[in-house]
Amino acid sequence: MKLLTRDTDYAIRALCHIMKQKERMVAVTELVRALKIPRPFLRKILQRLHKKKILKASKGIGGGFSLVVSPEKIFVMDLMEIFQGHFSLNECLFKKKACPNIGTCNLRKRIAVIEKNLIAQLRPVSIVCLSAAR
Repeated sequence: MKLLTRDTDYAIRALCHIMKQKERMVAVTELVRALKIPRPFLRKILQRLHKKKILKASKGIGGGFSLVVSPEKIFVMDLMEIFQGHFSLNECLFKKKACPNIGTCNLRKRIAVIEKNLIAQLRPVSIVCLSAAR
């Protein structure tokens, strides 16, 4: 089990790089070269961030991507939800049906506490925090 998928990791790395460039548009070629991320994956990720209105895109010479949202307001949990969906450490076997043991399952109760603590730790982490740690 991975906490962060490859797409989320690439998104965080790309956003941190773009953030460091201030207001300047950052070309995909520059990101590929600097981050060593395969171009097809990166294009898909950047397009998704553009669609979610986190990035602004500009085509042509001098084009590329820049942040629309302030870096302090781009949180890891939000990126995880964009690329990974709702965060859950455990999905019961019954999926959409109600599990007959839902009220008494001790393992599920413990996992729920761990999930809650993990979310509480990750929720305030923005890309600014991650860039400062490097």
